Amino acid sequence: MEVYLIRHTTPVFAPGLIYGRTELLLHADFPSELDAVRTRLGTGFDIVYSSPAFRCTELARAISPAFSTDFRLQELDFGEWEGKTWDTVDQEALQLWMDDYVNVRTPGGESMMQMYARVREFWMELGQSGGGKAVVVTHAGVIRLILSIVDQIPLNRVFDIKIAYGEVIRVRING
Repeated sequence: MEVYLIRHTTPVFAPGLIYGRTELLLHADFPSELDAVRTRLGTGFDIVYSSPAFRCTELARAISPAFSTDFRLQELDFGEWEGKTWDTVDQEALQLWMDDYVNVRTPGGESMMQMYARVREFWMELGQSGGGKAVVVTHAGVIRLILSIVDQIPLNRVFDIKIAYGEVIRVRING
């Protein structure tokens, strides 16, 4: 099975904003970014999945009006930190999280290990769904975790994986 992982296009947000689950509008350049995604993507997909976030569903809808959303494709839940900026959250709690984001939950949110469990569940189900071509429109965090599964990258190294807005990554699932 061929899977095309696509990070949503550029959202509008203030520098330093914590926006895992926060809804954001898309940048005015969305039409040209969409054209670039379409060029890299091609056609002929059997299924399109999307995170339920607006910044993902708009891109998924433009690829195929028959897309499906899946909550497991959501970005990390930052809980009480959502919509705040990094410099305004409790700095001690932030340091604890930064020291071990794999296991430490954000206040009222989730840890990367919790996020990994839901992303892995989605990925394993997708792999068992048969052959064909699939598109997954989601977030950088989700794509990093899928790549950590595929390439066996330790979770404490996933932020080394850089993923641009609108980037298309082709992955093969065998068996």
